[in-house]
Amino acid sequence: MSKLLRPRCLALGLLAWMCAALGAAGEAAPMVPPLLMTQLAPGVHVQQGAHEAWQPSNAGNVANLAFIVGNRCVAVIDSGGSPEVGRRLRAAIERETPLPVCFVIATHAHPDHILGHGAFVAAGPQAPRFVAHTRFAAALGGRERAYRNAVQRDFRSTLAPTDIVYPNLAVEGELQIDLGGRLLQLRAWPTSHTDNDLTVWDAQTKTLFLGDLLFVGHIPVLDGRLVGWLATMDALARIDVALAVPGHGEPSRAWPAVMAPQRQYLSALQRDTRAAIRGRLSIAQAVEQVALPAGSTWLLADLFHRRNVTAAYAELEWED
Repeated sequence: MSKLLRPRCLALGLLAWMCAALGAAGEAAPMVPPLLMTQLAPGVHVQQGAHEAWQPSNAGNVANLAFIVGNRCVAVIDSGGSPEVGRRLRAAIERETPLPVCFVIATHAHPDHILGHGAFVAAGPQAPRFVAHTRFAAALGGRERAYRNAVQRDFRSTLAPTDIVYPNLAVEGELQIDLGGRLLQLRAWPTSHTDNDLTVWDAQTKTLFLGDLLFVGHIPVLDGRLVGWLATMDALARIDVALAVPGHGEPSRAWPAVMAPQRQYLSALQRDTRAAIRGRLSIAQAVEQVALPAGSTWLLADLFHRRNVTAAYAELEWED
């Protein structure tokens, strides 16, 4: 049975919100342009990230980001690939509603989804809860130094100590959170895209936020377990979904059909990598010979397909 968590934060009245805004202005906080969000269902606001590599030219804004507005407070789902993107997301929320952010949810620990978390550390009169899969903290801890080095190397900037935020609410199994008249169902999955994938299902609109358990247009990226990801997709297909929001790509109401291209790619990757192993190819040979499926139109395949073959080979070579 899932747990239910109700935040202690209360909606600010108009006067209290105005005072808070004036106080923030008195601190001379830098103004940033809000992200352009689209309301795809009542209270569900989504920004579709660029189909590009995570890089300075796009400020790391390559992942889909969202927020959901309840009667009492707001939940953020992923915060973006840089502190700048996180600040712009916060500005978009403040433009939409005076309600405080009470939850910041990470769908997994990849940098393009979480490096904006620091923008919410001091947001509102009460700090939000930072929510993630129970294995998220260990995954982030093992990679934090690499993330900081990558930002220094590629973006020519230094992340502040507060820019990388660890969760203070871990999800093992399922957890319900209450935004005030609006329940979100959070579910932690077995190792799939990563070992810390989390989905968010909005009961009011039947919107499912999949993080990188679903890629649309952008080639899927394997950083977990291929066999597990295919099994997770089978389970996901059984959820009652009116709107599916992937981690990358266009949201869709064609559920579960929208998963078909990803399933085709991952199944072919599994089949062809197994064939390479049975043929006694080395991992280097497999990377050269396991090709994209015929007619493939995946974006960013040149960056990630060979990497996917490497990850699949490392997993599948130890099968019985």
